[in-house]
Amino acid sequence: MAALLLLPLLLLLPLLLLKLHLWPQLRWLAADLAFTVRALRCKRALRARVLAAAAADPESPEGGCSLAWRLAQLARQRPAHTFLIHGARRFSYAQAERESNRAARAFLRAQGWDPGRGGGVRAAGSPWAGDPAAGSSAAPPKDGVAGDEGAMAPLAPGATVALLLPASPEFLWLWFGLAKAGLCTAFVPTALRRGPLLHCLRSCSARALVLAPEFLESLEPDLPALRAMGLHLWATGLETRLPGVRDFLAEAAAEIDEPLPGYLSAPQNTMDTCLYIFTSGTTGLPKAARISHLKILQCQGFYQLCGIHPEDVIYLALPLYHMSGSLLGIVGCLGIGATVVLKSRFSAGQFWEDCQEHRVTVFQYIGELCRYLVNQPPSKAELGHKVRLAVGSGLRPDTWERFVRRFGPLQVLETYGLTEGNVATFNYTGQRGAVGRASWLYKHIFPFSLIRYDVTTGEPVRDAQGHCVATSPGEPGLLVAPVSQQSPFLGYAGGPELARGKLLMDVFRPGDVFFNTGDLLVCDDQGFLRFHDRTGDTFRWKGENVATTEVAEVFEALDFLQEVNVYGVTVPGHEGRAGMAALVLRPPHALDLGQLYTHVSENLPPYARPRFLRLQESLATTETFKQQKVRMANEGFDPSTLSDPLYVLDQVVGAYLPLTPARYNALLAGDLRI
Repeated sequence: MAALLLLPLLLLLPLLLLKLHLWPQLRWLAADLAFTVRALRCKRALRARVLAAAAADPESPEGGCSLAWRLAQLARQRPAHTFLIHGARRFSYAQAERESNRAARAFLRAQGWDPGRGGGVRAAGSPWAGDPAAGSSAAPPKDGVAGDEGAMAPLAPGATVALLLPASPEFLWLWFGLAKAGLCTAFVPTALRRGPLLHCLRSCSARALVLAPEFLESLEPDLPALRAMGLHLWATGLETRLPGVRDFLAEAAAEIDEPLPGYLSAPQNTMDTCLYIFTSGTTGLPKAARISHLKILQCQGFYQLCGIHPEDVIYLALPLYHMSGSLLGIVGCLGIGATVVLKSRFSAGQFWEDCQEHRVTVFQYIGELCRYLVNQPPSKAELGHKVRLAVGSGLRPDTWERFVRRFGPLQVLETYGLTEGNVATFNYTGQRGAVGRASWLYKHIFPFSLIRYDVTTGEPVRDAQGHCVATSPGEPGLLVAPVSQQSPFLGYAGGPELARGKLLMDVFRPGDVFFNTGDLLVCDDQGFLRFHDRTGDTFRWKGENVATTEVAEVFEALDFLQEVNVYGVTVPGHEGRAGMAALVLRPPHALDLGQLYTHVSENLPPYARPRFLRLQESLATTETFKQQKVRMANEGFDPSTLSDPLYVLDQVVGAYLPLTPARYNALLAGDLRI
């Protein structure tokens, strides 16, 4: 009888154990299901738009590429709704459609087409010659000089036109116009000049360049080289005429604003390249990442996945030449038909006043923008704002907490993605410090894996069969994603060597191909993903791996530090790289070396404690506010070449001491142990 009573309990025991094992992830099942439903609805809506465009009349604007038909749809469905606010200027969706139509006709005229009189460069249904890159190899004029408009060869169909413009309405009209004209666009970072600028233009085979007039003075030394490349040169407004540089806005203003036939921009294949976005170039010259029509279409769903609505007002102060500003910010806004407040540059002091004036409800951030805001003195404008959601990437946990505590109630939606990547994650639960979820539901829609990675060799760990090994919960792993028709990797313009290391073969089975993000993430026992480090930023010291992000988080807990950049430096006579931290003080605090040493000793293992400190007025960053680790590492710690105050960890004394020339020489001689 006792055995019969125990039998049901014995049968239930495995289920109980299974429930206890899965409970950390099951507790988030409702949120996982809700996001999955949203993602499936988004995919279905985008698929319906594609089918509608494919069925549309080729002569109709809604039969063109995704940018062309989406803008035409919005101009028809909500023509008076405000699309763009830039300073005192406001533009409706109908105005955006008309302005981009004028730009498209000006570019078509540069191809030898007279759109004003109804001419055409090809018949409806006759596609361009494949990928835009194929059309961008047209030979330059024999004399190589663009000084005489008549001497310039017409732009070839599908040619690449580079934009060197600040974030502005004109940037958008030209980009949309190029798309409608069936031309490829290249977004050139505005800070580039001389060699790096010419490199970018050559790498994407640009046949034309449109630049802002305010850049002409700094570009004057480059103009001879640009003319020698045989480029069509335009400026967006000219006060004085320059040889070989035409006024594009004047040419566009002379065009009519009627819609263009869709067949001009309809791609042969959604995998065709329609845009080049340059990587930030923190470790060398920028690379031109290929962006396909498919990716443009997918980015239309970004804000929908974030839970943003057509009546929201989105604050965008990111460079448009990077993916976050252009594809996620602008294309995402087109996807839902919302309003965007576009800023040419971010101002922490002006931010909350702008939010109040325009009744902003959504803020898109990147990198350190939220840190800049929490470091601002309190203001009346930050009270009573309407911002309900901040969405972006690169928000550190300490700043996250301070941001929400000071400016809440609002939700933070941290995301992860790469310009050239085929994987993205969303922290739709708002779990502080996480960049996404690794639930089986999410991975079913957006597949990815974390695999073991050897920092010493710089390669994934493989088993006896030559396959990669998945990580366990809590273990840092390399984020990889399978390459497929739905999630392709198009690589970069130029030789195949530029993509070397980006594709991994035979990851889990023979013949499979995965995209290598180059990022190390950790998945905890609840299924939350947290950013760990870049593979190139993690370094080895004393036989141990040191993650720069973990060390930086420990330093940032000190109230007298405002910003921290941790990196590894080579030390003569030592294996690996020693940790070094560049510090910026929070006014009006002073550097407390005693408290800093005690805090570091209590919170970091010996091998992870930075051996060197560098006190700076501000940290060097890229245009997208990413910290400059490579440059700082190359500058080293020699007090004779650096003017910043330097400190070294003296383990015998147990303190950080000023790094004088005498101590530096003792270190090189091996008399100072680090």
